[in-house]
Amino acid sequence: MTEKQKIRVAVLGASGYTGGETLRLAVRHENMELLALTADRHAGESIEEVFPNLAGYKLPPLTKIDDVNFSQLDAVFCCLPHGATQEVVKALPESLRVIDLSADFRIRDPEVYAKWYGHQHYAPELQCNVAYGLTEYNRGELKKNRITACPGCYPTSALLPLLPIVSAGQIIVNDIIIDSKSGVSGAGRAATQTMLFSEVGEGLHAYNIGIHRHGPEIDQELSIAAKESVVANFTPHLVPMNRGILSTIYVRLAEGVGAEDLRKTLVRRYEDEPFVQVVGPGKSPATRHVRGSNKCLIGVFADRLPHRAILLCAIDNLVKGSSGQAIQNFNLVFGLPEVLALEQAPIFP
Repeated sequence: MTEKQKIRVAVLGASGYTGGETLRLAVRHENMELLALTADRHAGESIEEVFPNLAGYKLPPLTKIDDVNFSQLDAVFCCLPHGATQEVVKALPESLRVIDLSADFRIRDPEVYAKWYGHQHYAPELQCNVAYGLTEYNRGELKKNRITACPGCYPTSALLPLLPIVSAGQIIVNDIIIDSKSGVSGAGRAATQTMLFSEVGEGLHAYNIGIHRHGPEIDQELSIAAKESVVANFTPHLVPMNRGILSTIYVRLAEGVGAEDLRKTLVRRYEDEPFVQVVGPGKSPATRHVRGSNKCLIGVFADRLPHRAILLCAIDNLVKGSSGQAIQNFNLVFGLPEVLALEQAPIFP
């Protein structure tokens, strides 16, 4: 595909945070023609009524999914709530490429999906044509499969620092502790009491302790890398900020391995990656240094406890943790430069 050829695209679920962030990035994409935006509750409204920051881009009005002419499209970004995407994708023309930002196709085993998401998988027959869209690890699978299941924000922040050192056998895989802190946009845009300013502001709390749905997704990918069953200790926290994730990961080192060995492995793995950077020794990644960008910053420290190390990873949950990674995958699916529409520097301060 030439760099100027237009790919006809719809964004399904355009009124949520991931939908809005996908549009914010997509309006700068020179190869993308946005033909349809859906939001059933806002059908008939203009996008600037829902996202004033998107005024002036001449985007189509919001419509219902049932009113979209999918035969005129090449691809869809599914930014729908978890549990809603499977049946929608099942009904789409098989010619369409699907970039799914929900959790509906991330879990490879339908029985594991049903256990953690509370309902059966509504399209298990499609699972054989899904690529897990952690871009830096599955580039070769993206073009081969019709559906790209973009990872969750927490798994992205955990897997990017962990996968290289797990694959290298440098840590004890049954002793991984992941402590993640996210801005409130990660909980979505629905108006709920727990997301009110007075409930979230001036405080920090853990949630879904031991039962968060991103846990089995992390375990799934770590197990593939380790070639054995891995169950990590994962606890998410909500921080009173709009966007960003910082994951602090505690690991036990394999015999004869030091923290500096982990750092060298990570530097080698990511030295040619456009969006993943290992910061210098003694430097700590911070969410304010990735805000609004597709960057991922990783840091490595020796623990004061013997034979242990600490990894840190900072991403923007709405960009590298969601919409940015989705567009990165879209670019690869259609043979475009991977960095297209994603080269903006982080916003600071």
